[in-house]
Amino acid sequence: MGKTRDLFKKIRDTKGTFHAKMGSVKDRNGMDLTEAEDIQKRWQEYTEELYKKDLHDPDNHNGVITHMETYILECEVKWALGSITMNKASGGDGISVELFQILEDDGVKVLHSICQQIWKTQQWPQDWKRSVFIPIPKKGNAKECSNYCTIALISHVSKVILKILQARPQQYMNHEIPDVQAGFRKGRGTRDQISNICWIIEKAKEFQENICFCFTDYAKSFDCVDHNKLWKILKEMGIPNHLTCLLRNLYAGQEATVRTGHGTDWFQIGKRVHQGCILSHCLFNLYAEYIIRNAGLDEAQAGIKIASRNINNFRYADDTTIMAESEEELKSLLMKVKEESEKVGLKLNIQKTKIMAFGPITSLQIDGEKMETVRDFTFGGSKITADDDCSHEIKRRLLLGRKVLSNLDSILKSRDITLPTKVCLVKATVFQ
Repeated sequence: MGKTRDLFKKIRDTKGTFHAKMGSVKDRNGMDLTEAEDIQKRWQEYTEELYKKDLHDPDNHNGVITHMETYILECEVKWALGSITMNKASGGDGISVELFQILEDDGVKVLHSICQQIWKTQQWPQDWKRSVFIPIPKKGNAKECSNYCTIALISHVSKVILKILQARPQQYMNHEIPDVQAGFRKGRGTRDQISNICWIIEKAKEFQENICFCFTDYAKSFDCVDHNKLWKILKEMGIPNHLTCLLRNLYAGQEATVRTGHGTDWFQIGKRVHQGCILSHCLFNLYAEYIIRNAGLDEAQAGIKIASRNINNFRYADDTTIMAESEEELKSLLMKVKEESEKVGLKLNIQKTKIMAFGPITSLQIDGEKMETVRDFTFGGSKITADDDCSHEIKRRLLLGRKVLSNLDSILKSRDITLPTKVCLVKATVFQ
């Protein structure tokens, strides 16, 4: 694995791939900050404000549940330790999971003892509550802090018990989350949702039916999850109190630092589920399911009739695609989702929410904001068109493949690199 990483690093160096660096950021008034100390202070100010706890919704949790779930077994620890991905950046404690994997059975026994103590007391070591945030630039002006997503580096050792916490309530989650949600679920993925949408467009074209799609986008969805509302949702979804208490105490008193060269001072985290934490996607799936249920989409008559079943949404984690046969029905469903989302702290990003229709449609407005109507949309990495013309996606894929091959031109022509290595590179970079 290490040799493979070194190989791809050398390829990136050979290609001379450009990597944007954070040279400066803007303060809250739009002024450029170039000094390292000022940039650190701005990032701390921005993240503290973003993750500030809502003081109007206090947490009255007493901290301990007397009725406990079955104790953690040593074999569970061994399974969790073996399933954690290696060669990943460690959290603030600097301890990598490879250390315990090298220790084998001795490491398993030590971790089992620590996990059992946490399981009984429901209290977490403070080091395990600390996260290192790494800002990753997205599209848009790289000087704006809001155009970054923050990936959390957490303690590798904590991932062992988090893996077990993820596996224990899986039966409850599978029961509560419907088939239309494909995000981070075993045996499902973006390809399922892409195929479903394309199949619906194909059938609508065949039978000359009108279909309207709304591809919704939340503004910083994972960052805006309200902890107190999350615990109430877990209770309503039937997650055992002991497991909820463990999660609740993990999130209570969390601290973070933003690493932009040097780390900022540690500050409190009052909301969000970390992008980088093992449990975040499972928790967000339940959060999103609560929104859809309360919006009444499951019982709504609006939608697409397929084999006597009404379907009006497809989901992949926080990406929700809403469907209806008319513009009025689509707007009604969207307004319900918007209202229920705002009740739990999530806001739709109207600028990034797009409408696509097979049939006539006028421009939709939500709270005075106009939503863009498009003829094609990139969903899950694949371009979907309103006329069901796959040739656009085929051409796009060919162009992407040619671009990668042109970047590898000097490597593929080199006589110092073996043919099997070149084949491996082409498979990894072109046919991935």
